[in-house]
Amino acid sequence: MSKEAALRAMREAAYAERQAGTRSATAKPARPAAATPAKKKQPATPATAPSTDELCGHRSMNGRSCTREQGHAAKSHRYS
Repeated sequence: MSKEAALRAMREAAYAERQAGTRSATAKPARPAAATPAKKKQPATPATAPSTDELCGHRSMNGRSCTREQGHAAKSHRYS
């Protein structure tokens, strides 16, 4: 049996299982929603809050720098 024929057979077997409504033994079980711990955001206190005068300063590939405050929580940067 060639590699392509073996892959085709596995694909057809998986398709037949999905059509029958059964799960494969190798399929990952679904995680319950309560199993993942939720991260709680703590509000920034004035003593630990970054100064608004200081900027992040992250440089983009084309040389622009981030205009958000130092230590911002946002995943993306604002360049200008």
